[in-house]
Amino acid sequence: MHTKIQELRKMKKITQEELAAAVGVSRQTIISIENGKYVASLILAYKIARYFDSTIEEIFDFTEGETNGKV
Repeated sequence: MHTKIQELRKMKKITQEELAAAVGVSRQTIISIENGKYVASLILAYKIARYFDSTIEEIFDFTEGETNGKV
């Protein structure tokens, strides 16, 4: 899954460690999400979206893997 987390972090000038601490996960979790190796839970996605004052849909791209409008 593609996300805009890395872009948003760079715009805010924060590190992976700072974001991880703010949302209550490890730096490795943020790295894995940014690299598309881990899909954030709904709760974590919500925390990340709130941190960046955005919606989940603005940060996470859910179109990957869809077939005929179904996930």
